[in-house]
Amino acid sequence: MQIYILFTKLSTDLSYEMKNRERQGRSWLEQVRKKCPEVKFLSHYAILGEFDFIDIYEAPDPETAAKVSMISQANGAIQAKSMLAIPYKRFIELTEEI
Repeated sequence: MQIYILFTKLSTDLSYEMKNRERQGRSWLEQVRKKCPEVKFLSHYAILGEFDFIDIYEAPDPETAAKVSMISQANGAIQAKSMLAIPYKRFIELTEEI
Protein backbone atom coordinates (compact mmCIF):
# COMPACT_ATOMS: atom_id res chain seq x y z
CA MET A 1 0.00 0.00 0.00
CA GLN A 2 1.15 3.52 -0.78
CA ILE A 3 0.63 6.52 1.49
CA TYR A 4 -1.25 9.54 0.12
CA ILE A 5 -2.11 12.93 1.53
CA LEU A 6 -5.47 14.41 0.53
CA PHE A 7 -5.70 18.21 0.60
CA THR A 8 -9.30 19.43 0.58
CA LYS A 9 -10.75 22.92 0.17
CA LEU A 10 -14.49 23.18 0.79
CA SER A 11 -16.84 25.27 -1.29
CA THR A 12 -17.88 28.58 0.25
CA ASP A 13 -21.40 27.22 0.81
CA LEU A 14 -20.11 24.26 2.84
CA SER A 15 -17.70 26.47 4.77
CA TYR A 16 -20.64 28.50 6.07
CA GLU A 17 -22.39 25.34 7.32
CA MET A 18 -20.00 24.61 10.22
CA LYS A 19 -22.76 23.15 12.39
CA ASN A 20 -23.28 20.43 9.76
CA ARG A 21 -19.56 19.71 9.32
CA GLU A 22 -19.55 16.54 11.42
CA ARG A 23 -22.49 15.06 9.50
CA GLN A 24 -20.94 16.04 6.16
CA GLY A 25 -17.59 14.54 7.13
CA ARG A 26 -19.19 11.31 8.30
CA SER A 27 -21.18 11.03 5.06
CA TRP A 28 -18.02 11.56 2.99
CA LEU A 29 -16.11 8.94 4.99
CA GLU A 30 -18.94 6.41 4.58
CA GLN A 31 -18.91 6.96 0.81
CA VAL A 32 -15.15 6.47 0.62
CA ARG A 33 -15.36 3.30 2.70
CA LYS A 34 -18.15 1.93 0.51
CA LYS A 35 -16.58 2.82 -2.86
CA CYS A 36 -12.94 2.27 -1.86
CA PRO A 37 -12.98 -0.41 0.87
CA GLU A 38 -9.25 -1.01 0.51
CA VAL A 39 -8.43 2.55 1.67
CA LYS A 40 -7.15 2.84 5.24
CA PHE A 41 -7.22 6.26 6.88
CA LEU A 42 -4.27 7.05 9.15
CA SER A 43 -4.97 10.65 10.25
CA HIS A 44 -7.44 13.50 9.74
CA TYR A 45 -6.65 17.16 10.37
CA ALA A 46 -8.52 20.44 10.06
CA ILE A 47 -6.05 23.15 9.07
CA LEU A 48 -5.89 26.90 8.56
CA GLY A 49 -4.61 28.23 5.27
CA GLU A 50 -4.99 27.36 1.63
CA PHE A 51 -6.83 24.10 2.40
CA ASP A 52 -9.43 23.21 5.04
CA PHE A 53 -8.51 19.57 5.70
CA ILE A 54 -5.67 17.10 5.30
CA ASP A 55 -6.30 13.36 5.37
CA ILE A 56 -3.44 10.87 5.38
CA TYR A 57 -4.37 7.46 4.04
CA GLU A 58 -3.10 4.28 2.43
CA ALA A 59 -4.34 3.16 -0.98
CA PRO A 60 -3.15 0.37 -3.26
CA ASP A 61 -2.72 2.50 -6.39
CA PRO A 62 -3.07 5.99 -7.92
CA GLU A 63 -6.48 5.18 -9.39
CA THR A 64 -7.92 4.51 -5.94
CA ALA A 65 -6.35 7.73 -4.64
CA ALA A 66 -7.98 9.59 -7.54
CA LYS A 67 -11.36 8.12 -6.56
CA VAL A 68 -10.92 9.45 -3.02
CA SER A 69 -10.29 12.93 -4.44
CA MET A 70 -13.26 12.64 -6.81
CA ILE A 71 -15.57 11.59 -3.96
CA SER A 72 -14.47 14.73 -2.12
CA GLN A 73 -15.28 16.90 -5.13
CA ALA A 74 -18.63 15.17 -5.59
CA ASN A 75 -19.41 16.15 -1.98
CA GLY A 76 -18.77 19.87 -2.35
CA ALA A 77 -15.01 20.31 -2.29
CA ILE A 78 -13.89 22.94 -4.78
CA GLN A 79 -10.42 21.49 -4.68
CA ALA A 80 -9.23 18.03 -3.69
CA LYS A 81 -5.87 16.56 -4.54
CA SER A 82 -4.14 13.44 -3.38
CA MET A 83 -0.37 13.41 -3.39
CA LEU A 84 1.92 10.44 -2.95
CA ALA A 85 3.95 10.56 0.27
CA ILE A 86 7.28 8.78 0.62
CA PRO A 87 8.33 7.86 4.15
CA TYR A 88 11.36 9.93 5.15
CA LYS A 89 13.57 6.89 5.75
CA ARG A 90 12.84 5.62 2.23
CA PHE A 91 13.50 9.10 0.82
CA ILE A 92 16.95 9.08 2.42
CA GLU A 93 17.61 5.63 0.94
CA LEU A 94 16.69 6.98 -2.49
CA THR A 95 19.09 9.89 -2.12
CA GLU A 96 21.90 7.43 -1.45
CA GLU A 97 21.18 5.76 -4.81
CA ILE A 98 21.82 8.98 -6.73
